Amino acid sequence: MTAVTCPICSHSVLERDINKHLDSGCSDHKLAESSNATHSRSYSKDESSSKLAPIFSQSQEPKLSFLPGPSLKASEGSAVSQSKKRKIDMSYPSQPSPSNMKHTKGLASAIKANAPLAERLRPQSLSEFVGQRHLTGPDSLLMNMLQSGKLGSIIFWGPPGCGKTTLSRLLAREANCTFKELSATSSGINDVRIVFEEAKASLALTGRKTVLFLDEIHRFNKAQQDIFLPFIEQGQIQMIGATTENPSFKLTGALISRCRVFVLERLTDEDVRGVISGAMDRICRPDDESPGTSSMDKLPESSQGSVDPASRELSSGEHTYPSYPQLTDRVITSIVSLSTGDARTALSLLELVLASKKDIKEDALLASLRRSVSSSYDRTGDSHYDMISALHKSVRGSQGSAAMYWLARMLTAGEDPMYIARRMVVCASEDIGLADNQALPLAVATLQACQQIGMPECRINLAHLVAYLSEAPKSTRAYEAYNRAEEAAKLDLTAPIPMAVRNAPTTLMKELGYSQGYRYNPSYAHPVYNEYLPLSFHGDKFLKDAGDTSDKVWDEDALLHWERECNGGRPWSGRPAKS
Repeated sequence: MTAVTCPICSHSVLERDINKHLDSGCSDHKLAESSNATHSRSYSKDESSSKLAPIFSQSQEPKLSFLPGPSLKASEGSAVSQSKKRKIDMSYPSQPSPSNMKHTKGLASAIKANAPLAERLRPQSLSEFVGQRHLTGPDSLLMNMLQSGKLGSIIFWGPPGCGKTTLSRLLAREANCTFKELSATSSGINDVRIVFEEAKASLALTGRKTVLFLDEIHRFNKAQQDIFLPFIEQGQIQMIGATTENPSFKLTGALISRCRVFVLERLTDEDVRGVISGAMDRICRPDDESPGTSSMDKLPESSQGSVDPASRELSSGEHTYPSYPQLTDRVITSIVSLSTGDARTALSLLELVLASKKDIKEDALLASLRRSVSSSYDRTGDSHYDMISALHKSVRGSQGSAAMYWLARMLTAGEDPMYIARRMVVCASEDIGLADNQALPLAVATLQACQQIGMPECRINLAHLVAYLSEAPKSTRAYEAYNRAEEAAKLDLTAPIPMAVRNAPTTLMKELGYSQGYRYNPSYAHPVYNEYLPLSFHGDKFLKDAGDTSDKVWDEDALLHWERECNGGRPWSGRPAKS
């Protein structure tokens, strides 16, 4: 049996076992040294010439060879190349040459060295995973599923950098499953179908399950998502999909019903500090270093240095790293703040710090870090709608400071001022309404100002409007009246219009009784009555009187909470007098 060289670990493996060897993470089916020698000897001159096809048979004429051995002289090589250009030994050596092995390892080291720090320092076990304790805790549902061997298909929903990819890889490793990874941004349905077919064959032949991690799964449209259904339903593959978007809106109901959705939260400041601390421990740990390379695979020389973990000590409550004096506690605090719960961002910033000069001034380093972080605000994502909702609710609650904060947060992140202005026009009628009839004209004027002026000046107009609406009295009488009327209208869209209030532009209509009995109100010095509603809604009152609180809820606990938080503990002036 022919032995081939694994492109990953450079060990010799029998050709029939190469796929199993790769699936095992290069840990199984490796040939022993004695076996290698046996296979090397098996390819002797006589045996190879008898077993190989004539095109691969070895001739007695001089030839170039890629096997280790004395090199040809220049004259000999020239003569051979001119007379025997096609007679180059094409037989595959059973044992890789030292130069080939060195070249392969060099390529692997180069790829690893050029990977971002976040990729190089990914946790290798669940014990190293930071954050998401509600998922990785010993009594969590996910861990119970893993221990029972019934992992199933999963959707991980969470913000960027919270650990979706890392957790998926660790779960596959703990479950001893073959791990495949695709991204919906660069892969198509044909790629997914190939993985599914391979997983189906692997399960049938070896009984080993396959975990497919599909990043950005929401990028697939609904028709593309349907390809997953039969394979997931029959248990031929365990899919872990990762998405930053709400699965309820981006994934089909059929796919969600076949998967378990787990929500990953944004990392806390303590979690991010733990990520940074763990990264520095691995960077500074001497036993992580392989011969010739540091644990960071050659950081820039300005930041290199060997560190004994014992030399890193606590001083005034601060972690100090003697080999990286630029990494002060203030810099770490800034990294935590700038990362906003994103571990990938935190490690990228850490890498920038470690690559900087040791004698760089702290203020200059902090300024560089702030400029290197771009806003993660997405005008089409959940944060877009969450922030406008927070602004609207702050105005409704008469919390001017909170409303001003969310306004500034959105504009600073690059939100379209027209979008905010349009929402405030709605708010002026929905929440202020009849309590202050000047709110709507001001909102419309602000909308026009944003159209004509634009940013950055129109931020002042928006601030004026938000402050006015926040402090204005509130009334939802008109808004609620329409909702009640709409509900009634939907009950019967064919309810007849009373004859007295129908239009009668022609003589025929008047003869039919249209507008008969209608009393023109301005003609009377006193109130008069007409039948305005269909008989089925006679007496119904959709627009409540001002001050009517008959349909409002009295929540004593909510009122006490407001009095403590917003009224300095004083009783609300609207409390009914005690009898």
